[in-house]
Amino acid sequence: MRITRLIVLSALVMPSSLSAQNPPAPATITPRLETPQARVIVATLQPRTPSIARNGHATNRVLIYLDDGVMTRKEGDGSTTIEFHRGDVRWRPASGAYIAENVSDHPIRILEIDLKGPPAGPAPVSKLDPVTVDAKHYKVELENEYVRVLRVHYGPREKGETHEHILNRVVVYLNDQPNAKADDVRVSGAATHAEENASDRPADRIAVELK
Repeated sequence: MRITRLIVLSALVMPSSLSAQNPPAPATITPRLETPQARVIVATLQPRTPSIARNGHATNRVLIYLDDGVMTRKEGDGSTTIEFHRGDVRWRPASGAYIAENVSDHPIRILEIDLKGPPAGPAPVSKLDPVTVDAKHYKVELENEYVRVLRVHYGPREKGETHEHILNRVVVYLNDQPNAKADDVRVSGAATHAEENASDRPADRIAVELK
């Protein structure tokens, strides 16, 4: 009886011990797509597990948060707390060493668009720029010398004005919509068209134009 009891107790203890020896990685990286101008990944950060970037980040990035959450970022002697919601967009310039930690109680996903180089030159301008001719559906979320980020929203059954895209852009879909699923990521090039939401639900996406 005593030997049997010891074997049972060992079986109960061993899995938890192994689990403690093999905690989840602080962050996992999932490649999504790559172009000559940018590399797109999704970083998934586990809760309460610091992720140490000893070499920093060599590229400028656009961050699009795919989940609600809170995280901290420590650089040198400073620390910043960042609260965000799904669909929020931030610009993150290249940096030195830092420690990022998801202080939420659930994993969070961040879509990162790493820029491979400097802008090609002054961005061309079109008279049919979507922000100019269709401000109802296209709004500038962020702009600098490297990118222009557009927030695109169509209500149910809405149709937009004819407009022109000149720059290559990375498009992130925030919800299910005709011909796309939530979290899909695609690359689009130059085009002149009018768009329509053919569904009975709103359609939301983020378009990151690469200068």
